[in-house]
Amino acid sequence: MTTDHMFTRRRMLMAGAAVAGATAAAGAAALLTGGPAPAPATAPGEGPAAGAQARRALKPSSYRLQPLTGYGPTRARARGRTLVRHEPLLRVSGIGRAMVLTFDDGPDPRYTPKVLRTLREYDVRAMFFVCGEMVAANKGLLREMADEGHVVGNHTWSHPLLTGMSPSAIRSELERTCEVIEEVYGEAPLWFRAPYGAWNRSVFQIGSDLGMEPLAWSLDTLDWQSPGARTITHRVARGAGPGVVVLAHDAGGDRSQSVGALRAYLPALLDSGYRLTVPRREFA
Repeated sequence: MTTDHMFTRRRMLMAGAAVAGATAAAGAAALLTGGPAPAPATAPGEGPAAGAQARRALKPSSYRLQPLTGYGPTRARARGRTLVRHEPLLRVSGIGRAMVLTFDDGPDPRYTPKVLRTLREYDVRAMFFVCGEMVAANKGLLREMADEGHVVGNHTWSHPLLTGMSPSAIRSELERTCEVIEEVYGEAPLWFRAPYGAWNRSVFQIGSDLGMEPLAWSLDTLDWQSPGARTITHRVARGAGPGVVVLAHDAGGDRSQSVGALRAYLPALLDSGYRLTVPRREFA
């Protein structure tokens, strides 16, 4: 699939999808910073007592995770039926104003080198959730990520809507990408992110089977909508905070605005006392 085709699919699938609200973002921050995790949502008509009873009935599961936030066609239908982690999904090292920058859909030879160059200029590490077919065509860029200490995660092979696929097809998308990342990057990925932020039990289960934890985001730049570099920069500045995970893109369409915005907001965050870092994984 070409990057332009991926961009077209993204716009079609994201049309009408709801951006996660402040409640979801607050829950994400709590999980990231080690604060209290939000209680599982109750189904319509259920009161607090029913929610508490449901929580007591939950048992550990190998998929055991809900994404930090995100959006997707199945989000509303899954409410109240997805297990919720009660311990931090990840911790960012150090004390104070630490944030995580993440980039999806690459690597793309048009934009990823510019993102890497900017990160290198400011000595910042980031996370790249890559698509296997993009890695296969641009292996040198993944090696560059490895050499410079960036964390690489699995974003499937061809960027499909996983919640509409069979378990075997989901496994193929994730497993093939794990294999090409390990071949080129030098180690298997520890993190994965579902395209469009659309997750279900099978996605969590298979990701866990492959040794990965899911990671979504708590600040969406919406740069795929091409709102302009100034707007993207403003969104990052307005949403910045300790433990925030920023979603941006280095592929999947024209990402020149994303590149331009990064050059503006990255030094601004650093000047404001934020430390841009990458996470270490912890299990509950």
